[in-house]
Amino acid sequence: MKYHIEKNTVQETLVIPLFGRLVCSEHFPELFSDAEAKRICDSLDYDFAEKKKKMESAVGLFGALEVAQRQYDLLCEVRAYLQTHPKAAVVNLGCGLDDTFRKADNGRCRGYNLDLPDVIEVRSVLLPAAEREENIACDLTDFSWMDRIDSSDGAVFFASGVFYYLRTEDVKKLLCAMAERFPGAVLAFDSCNARGAKMMRATWLKEAGITDVDAFFSLEDESELAAWSDRFACVTAKSYMRGYRDIDKSVGLLHKLMIRFCDNLVKMKIVKIGFAGERKHMNPAGKNSDSIGQR
Repeated sequence: MKYHIEKNTVQETLVIPLFGRLVCSEHFPELFSDAEAKRICDSLDYDFAEKKKKMESAVGLFGALEVAQRQYDLLCEVRAYLQTHPKAAVVNLGCGLDDTFRKADNGRCRGYNLDLPDVIEVRSVLLPAAEREENIACDLTDFSWMDRIDSSDGAVFFASGVFYYLRTEDVKKLLCAMAERFPGAVLAFDSCNARGAKMMRATWLKEAGITDVDAFFSLEDESELAAWSDRFACVTAKSYMRGYRDIDKSVGLLHKLMIRFCDNLVKMKIVKIGFAGERKHMNPAGKNSDSIGQR
């Protein structure tokens, strides 16, 4: 039996990136191959006809390119971290039906997929946790989920299309808490400026018929984050569409122009924050000693 997805629910947001990856696999097979996206879409009781019509238009197809390229970018960051921390925790913040951990799995790392309870309910049916993988139902703004993460061998966190749904002050609290709790870890996520966030509200969420989800967080320049915490050892960013591979040669003129619009006017980026390592403090004997960041 297929799993039913109700219209106008948070669960429906799962369909947009999932179907986007499927559409890209069909239209740009030289760039994307995602058999898992097709398997999951085939497992859903959801009418994709309207979304297919919109997403396969010239503009809609670019939206599909965005979500597929975003997964590619974040997968690159996860794999890069695992090169030096092969047993690390790979933590998907707001996982939806994303399978990045399985694509990155080196046979030694551990995967944690975090999302709201109703989303994890769907995921547990369609993407049940495999070996060394755990699906965790939680609210990211309730930091008790951090107790579930074993970061003893390092941790790489990533968030795909998630922070737009949080208020800026909540994103700040979350990132600062993570920097304290997970010294030496890395966080990668996608961002855009206020113009891009406004466009997203008027397009993706409106098309999905979603009225109870809004986009709050936006970022004009990644340097804005440096003042948030002295535990941010480094903050860097790359172009969302061209930073990890330049797909210009694989797309038409309209999409080339749209890529430049996203780079220059919407500031679509993948931001990476490296958290500082363990704090050093003076022990009673007056010598430096290491301590884990504030718990």
